[in-house]
Amino acid sequence: MRAAFSRFTLLFAGALAAAPAPVQAEARVLRLGHFPNITHAQALYARAGGQFEAAIGVPIEWTSFNAGPSAIEAMFAGAIDATFVGPNPAINGYIRSNGQEFVIVAGAASGGAGLVLRQDAGIHTDQDFGGKIIATPQLGNTQDVAARVWFAAHGYKLREKGGKLTLLALANPDQLTLFQKKEIDGAWTVEPWVSRLELEGGGKLYLDERTLWPDGKYVTTHLIVSREFLAGNPRLVEKLLNALIDVTQQINADKPAAARILNAELKKESGKALPPAVVERALQRVDLTWDPLPASLRKSAAAAHSVGFLRAPPDLRGIYSLQILNAVLEARHLPPVVE
Repeated sequence: MRAAFSRFTLLFAGALAAAPAPVQAEARVLRLGHFPNITHAQALYARAGGQFEAAIGVPIEWTSFNAGPSAIEAMFAGAIDATFVGPNPAINGYIRSNGQEFVIVAGAASGGAGLVLRQDAGIHTDQDFGGKIIATPQLGNTQDVAARVWFAAHGYKLREKGGKLTLLALANPDQLTLFQKKEIDGAWTVEPWVSRLELEGGGKLYLDERTLWPDGKYVTTHLIVSREFLAGNPRLVEKLLNALIDVTQQINADKPAAARILNAELKKESGKALPPAVVERALQRVDLTWDPLPASLRKSAAAAHSVGFLRAPPDLRGIYSLQILNAVLEARHLPPVVE
């Protein structure tokens, strides 16, 4: 009897071991982050029109951030599943988490950033920034690192290190206010704030960041997804990427119409619509794309290391997971993106 019981126990245990693991149910909601910027146009457009929800079949809980570091902290805290974000916060977050928290699954935008100066700031050449105050959206965000790299390359030392140039982290709305009050001399920021500083603040675009990159292409925004969410919801992510391509094509096909939709969504999120000329100009400076432009990300990582935000040379192996995107592109007879 004991022998028979033992054989039954072994057979039952073997059956359990051989049984497939239960299939994890897909998420019933997608918690998605974005910024109220034109460089996050697909998110704004889809939030306004519901294209992402219609494509993926589950509700979206949207979260709006001012800049990338805040979005990465939300990812670390488990408060969001995915977010549109710039390259430098993604680089920092990937390294801080040893590559365990998230991956880049697609691009969203190239371009759209630059240095805008007050007309009366007394800055006419690259040698005129001594004693000036230049704002960036947030310490360590993409535009902040770009500004630090550019000023360092032009021989400037920051005030906190004994120099004469001040870089001041200010939320984008505060940049415009202080720009108009003449309390800052300029800002290295991103659309639509570049155009707002020009058209509402009377500023001038001193440097379009596209001029610093090969062919004028550099990643401004891409889409990251938590590794846990991606592993449990590959089909949902595939649907989201299909929707991202659809929305990108819709915006690019009719930017004047898209500008009206984007402006209405910006009003809903911020409480105030922008002058139509601001949105239209901003869209002309942004190249919306699903290509994450990996070469520019690696260059951004090297730049962050050069100005001291990264102590060691960055190891970004594994930061991309582009298999789903390329499968979607192949099915749509579109060229693949290359890591």
